Amino acid sequence: MTVSTFKHKVLRAIYRYFMFFLIVAFLVTCTTSLFVSVLSESLDVELTGDNLQTAAKLTFLNVLALSILFTAMDAIRRKLTTERATKHITSAAQQIVQGNFDVRISPVSSFSADDNYNEIIDCFNTMASELSSVETLRTDFIANVSHEMKTPLSVIRNYGKLLQKPALPEESRVEYARAITDASLRLSDMMTNILKLTRLENQQIYPKTETYDLGEQLCECLLQYETVWEARDIEIDTDIEENVQICADAELLSLVWSNLFSNAFKFTENGGKVTLSLSSDEHCAIVKVSDTGCGMSAEMGAHIFEKFYQGDTSRATQGNGLGLALVKRVIDIMQGDICVESVVGEGSTFTVKIRRTQDES
Repeated sequence: MTVSTFKHKVLRAIYRYFMFFLIVAFLVTCTTSLFVSVLSESLDVELTGDNLQTAAKLTFLNVLALSILFTAMDAIRRKLTTERATKHITSAAQQIVQGNFDVRISPVSSFSADDNYNEIIDCFNTMASELSSVETLRTDFIANVSHEMKTPLSVIRNYGKLLQKPALPEESRVEYARAITDASLRLSDMMTNILKLTRLENQQIYPKTETYDLGEQLCECLLQYETVWEARDIEIDTDIEENVQICADAELLSLVWSNLFSNAFKFTENGGKVTLSLSSDEHCAIVKVSDTGCGMSAEMGAHIFEKFYQGDTSRATQGNGLGLALVKRVIDIMQGDICVESVVGEGSTFTVKIRRTQDES
């Protein structure tokens, strides 16, 4: 304890004693004067100067003694109900400052401290949990990005060097510039998906649920790829049940449908077929997205929802292996289910089950 801290505590103790002294002096003086006045009138006793002087001295001593007693009781009360709780909070806050985001504070007993301290402790623990999630997000992001950035950066570096060659043909210059642009876009998409996925994995996300027509959402998401299927002559087959209402987070689910459609078109050859179906039962809405692409083996299917896993390395430059991991995490948050059925050379079918709203008519 420093000298300034000690002086501060002494001054605060004197201040508290002085406040108790004034309060006790006022109360004791008023009650004593009233008691003596009533007593003298009732017993017809004349108070002399000596009697009043003696009474004043006794009253002053009582005030001193009671002030000391109340100050001591207040110090004990503060020690048990205030300082103990604040010491735990301060100690935990110091650990947070030092980078230990795993620290948590146990609730204090309601008999020995104010319930308001438990509210502060709850807020502190929530803050520590969020800080821990943010720190995990940061470290995971750095680790994942450092691993996955190597390939596109190598592409950018190599083609950048080729662009520096003198007398480079125009056709080659355009080709190299396009390769650099594609690698840059891949880097941008990868960082966006990593941030989304890591946030979903490490922070407790509470979906903003609303009741809406799932069929309309699926059609809107599918139409975003109209230019893709028209340019590649891909047949689209839809079988969408009408008025399938679900209670879910529309924004999060749109990530699911966009990733499934994107993969379906990516792995379907020109002239192939992509099928979308929506059906429902008493409890769930069932969405199936099928393609006539290359398909996958059972081993690939077992790892398809893992981060950065890319079964078809021939199309590695078209993605970053994060889309299906993002899909799986969103479905888990929605307490739904997703599975894949695939045959090599014939295509794949992804089936998603989402709970329906309970008040659907």
